[in-house]
Amino acid sequence: MNILITDDEPLARDRLRHLLGRLEGFQALEYDAGNGIEALELCRKYQPDIVLMDIRMPVMGGLEAAAHISKLERPPAVIFCTAYDTHAIEAFQVQAVGYLLKPVKLEDLQQALSGAAKVNRLQLASLRDELNDNSRSHIAAKTLKGIELVPLDDISYFMADSKYVTVYHKNGEVLIDDPLKDLESEFNSRFVRIHRNALVARKAIERMTRDEQGHYFIQLSGVEEPLSVSRRHVPLMKKFMQSL
Repeated sequence: MNILITDDEPLARDRLRHLLGRLEGFQALEYDAGNGIEALELCRKYQPDIVLMDIRMPVMGGLEAAAHISKLERPPAVIFCTAYDTHAIEAFQVQAVGYLLKPVKLEDLQQALSGAAKVNRLQLASLRDELNDNSRSHIAAKTLKGIELVPLDDISYFMADSKYVTVYHKNGEVLIDDPLKDLESEFNSRFVRIHRNALVARKAIERMTRDEQGHYFIQLSGVEEPLSVSRRHVPLMKKFMQSL
């Protein structure tokens, strides 16, 4: 079985590669990943059977990366590597997700690999709650190229239309199936609703204008056309503009 090692610490990656070399039936990929985005790209390219995934990493952590990886057509099993304390480890046990406590021991690695299973969305959501790690740094969209990751910092606004939501970002736009209501709840500190079908990035708001008919609009930086503000959301947006 092919194993992808993902950890931001080179020494930790070297240790796992050394341990895998002592186990029969398991082989580390030639390439390692130093964060979740690199792991997703390598999973797309090489389709490993199992990913050994650190949790705390820069750019994108292990829980978020595992959520994106689980959406691949052929998702690998994920075993989390963690330095969390015993209380946090109980969360993994309850969810029946593979885990390894650092520093990793050979017998623990062998046992985890033998029992590796694919993690699902409900398990990941529960783990994020248990470990107080609910933040996502990227939005994932399924495209013809596979899964495309859009950094939250690059997103200007979300626009709902029928059952899909369009993500407008600095490099274009993509469709996602996340409900606008869920996006608003998850990212309420970074995005604000201006209409029943629109969430805009707070940091992108430049000004609010009013036309001759009394309709209000929000102008976003980098976006040519202003977005309509519904009558219901005008009072909230007036307060927001005053706070800028």
